[in-house]
Amino acid sequence: MTWTARHWIACAWLLALPCPALAAPPAAPMPAAAAAPEVRQQGNLRLDGVPETPPELVARALQFSNARPLRLAGWLPDGRGMLVHTRFGETNQLHHVAMPMGMRSQWTFGQEPVAFAAIRPLAPPAAGPQGDPSAELVLGIDKGGSEFYQLFHFRRADGKLARLTDGKARHESPEWSKDGKQLAFVGTGRNGKDFDLYLWAPGADTDAPPAPKLVKELSGNWRVMDWSADHAKVLLLHFLSIEEAEVFECTLATGELRPIRADKAGKKAAYGAARYGEAGVIWLLTGVDAEFQRLVRIGPDGAAAAVTANIPWKIEDFDISDDGKRVALHVNEDGWARLYVLDDKLRPVLVPGLPDGVLSGMQWAPDGKSLAVSLTGASTPGDVWVVQWLSDKKPPAVARWTQTETGGLPPQVFVAPKLVRYPTFDMAGGKRRQIPCFVYKPEGKGPFATVIHIHGGPEAQARPWFDPAIQFWVRELGIAVLVPNVRGSDGYGKSFLELDNGKRRQDSVADIGALLDWAATQPDLDSKRIAVYGGSYGGYMVLASLVQYGDRLKAGIDIVGISNFVTFLENTQAYRRDNRRAEYGDERDPAMREFLHQISPLTHANRIRSRLFVVQGANDPRVPQSEAEQVVRAVRAAGQPVWYMLGLDEGHGFAKKSNRDALIAAVAHFWKTQLL
Repeated sequence: MTWTARHWIACAWLLALPCPALAAPPAAPMPAAAAAPEVRQQGNLRLDGVPETPPELVARALQFSNARPLRLAGWLPDGRGMLVHTRFGETNQLHHVAMPMGMRSQWTFGQEPVAFAAIRPLAPPAAGPQGDPSAELVLGIDKGGSEFYQLFHFRRADGKLARLTDGKARHESPEWSKDGKQLAFVGTGRNGKDFDLYLWAPGADTDAPPAPKLVKELSGNWRVMDWSADHAKVLLLHFLSIEEAEVFECTLATGELRPIRADKAGKKAAYGAARYGEAGVIWLLTGVDAEFQRLVRIGPDGAAAAVTANIPWKIEDFDISDDGKRVALHVNEDGWARLYVLDDKLRPVLVPGLPDGVLSGMQWAPDGKSLAVSLTGASTPGDVWVVQWLSDKKPPAVARWTQTETGGLPPQVFVAPKLVRYPTFDMAGGKRRQIPCFVYKPEGKGPFATVIHIHGGPEAQARPWFDPAIQFWVRELGIAVLVPNVRGSDGYGKSFLELDNGKRRQDSVADIGALLDWAATQPDLDSKRIAVYGGSYGGYMVLASLVQYGDRLKAGIDIVGISNFVTFLENTQAYRRDNRRAEYGDERDPAMREFLHQISPLTHANRIRSRLFVVQGANDPRVPQSEAEQVVRAVRAAGQPVWYMLGLDEGHGFAKKSNRDALIAAVAHFWKTQLL
């Protein structure tokens, strides 16, 4: 995740414009409470009021849900292939790929998914075709979606997995030193809230690895970014909010923190990834003095230069080769990914030959001549491509390294979205503000039933990546899908990002109202058959839209969504509470508490007259189960039936394949019975 600063200038005349989300419709008469629904168990799912999905619908949905996402984990240190995250069973595990389009060989096997992996940069002996037998990894694995990640040491030579951490706290961002002798990471073991810095070094006894050493107590949310070449320092990112972050260089021997800034004044700004380059150089992402997050080079003399100042889009991520000579950039251009590499004069040069889609990771090979990238798009759940520079005088060669499965369906059947913009309620630059929206449409003339798919965050962004549920709705159910990036979404500059700040929260809901207006003007969309769907903050948007526009919406699906901002802020995990207060407001302030109460869907649950489906993970550390339970009770008390699916071994979303399969099929059944 990267972060940008937020900026907004209020105009008095603008505030006088009508905002449809601020005036709720009158509450409907309250009918008698509905009869208690049937509750049944299906594996690790508790289905409360959710009817059986017809077998034929389950079978067809399985083809789409059996598409296998695949993403890059990293190169092996000797360059003999790479590791990727993918699934051949119930959960995502690590697999080895030795060559382009080579066989995938599974390395890890577990009931819980491998969330992240750090590959130890050793200088190994000669390796066989199955990969380096001396390869060592540190893996991040949680239990039941709790996100309390524990670190495990894994040796390929004997397949042993040994836990390094305390088994209780949350641990993140493991980074190996350049020589592979030490691992730096952060964890909340001291007090459950603050992310302190730890070091760990492998010992001779792999069955009982040594305990990590606490080297620096820190306050707040921190991440390890990179190690210096001399192994004496690390770069740390201190995340305060979407508006503000800081980068520090920590001297490990003393714990001294030195601020790294892109401007001499040290202005409040957002910072993202930071890495060491050639001797004395630090590269980082920041939004300081810019509308979009840029790549900045800080030289040995401390002088900062924005090398992407001429790219009018957000730089999502970057990577530097081990020798510091090559820098690759992921540019987010209106949602689509573009790959650039800096030339010898530090000018960004577009890399041709990659298909349209979204990058989800990149890494230079140890030799610095090949760059692996994870890419997902409309026709692929995710694959790895490698760009190789064979000569400084020739364009790079692009090779596809993996071709993941798509559930037996030919990739050509999947529908690519079209990017449109629709006008919303307020003005920008003398005309109606435009909201970007990806549109997926079935074949034929329509008019089609329509689902508005709302992303979470709120400072996230809907991008044209592969979504098996959307493809199933479009291809099999004949539903059009609208995926908007309402105000507050990332990727469109800091001014757009901050438009939902504070007491402008419901303006983003008004953007959904404007999308309903736009949909009513489209002859191939059926304005009488529209539903909303979203997860996390998108779940809040679903509930808020049902409150505000229930007379125009037939149904809604809320997945791990916020129903009451006050109870959410009080009950979300302590380590993330302060940065959520920075986004939504501090519920401890009486005036803000009252505002948050008034805009919360739970306060107006009796206005929800559309059919509702609520999905929740019992171990969710972000949006706790209580947020789902209370809105289900309130809507049912108002006389409306609710489907409620609870994943007993899940957290913030469903990670287990069997649960995801059941969810995709149940959602399809809900649309067929409540929307079509």
